[in-house]
Amino acid sequence: MTALQGEAREVALAESQAVLAMARDDATRDRFAELVAEIDEGEVADGAELLEQVLELGLQAGRIRAYYGPGGEQAALKTLRRLPRGQARAESAREVSEALSSLEGKVLERVSVAAVAPGSYTLSVHAGGLEISVRLDAVGARVGSVAT
Repeated sequence: MTALQGEAREVALAESQAVLAMARDDATRDRFAELVAEIDEGEVADGAELLEQVLELGLQAGRIRAYYGPGGEQAALKTLRRLPRGQARAESAREVSEALSSLEGKVLERVSVAAVAPGSYTLSVHAGGLEISVRLDAVGARVGSVAT
């Protein structure tokens, strides 16, 4: 369960209400009505995944910054970090940092980036006889491989 208060709650509520107002079918309206009710109560549980989608879309499109300014954007980003996918992204970033820390003090031999698919890249770092491959995409940063 994720508690929402202050500006984070206001932004989440307004964005979810905006999507609810545009929903065309009953099932979608019901899902967003439930999300709006959760946000209105100040805690999101069942609607966490749906809220993530709303906030991610609003941030990517620039809508949240345009409507609520930098403070609203920061509140939305902070909320995203506390939701399940945001926590998973933070954990994968920690894992990548941990893997890359094994290269500290080693002589950098080569760094390359390869485009894997639209919006998806692989960063390869070779140093001191080690090679670490990191996948970067919309899901986040993940260790692809570590080799000697």
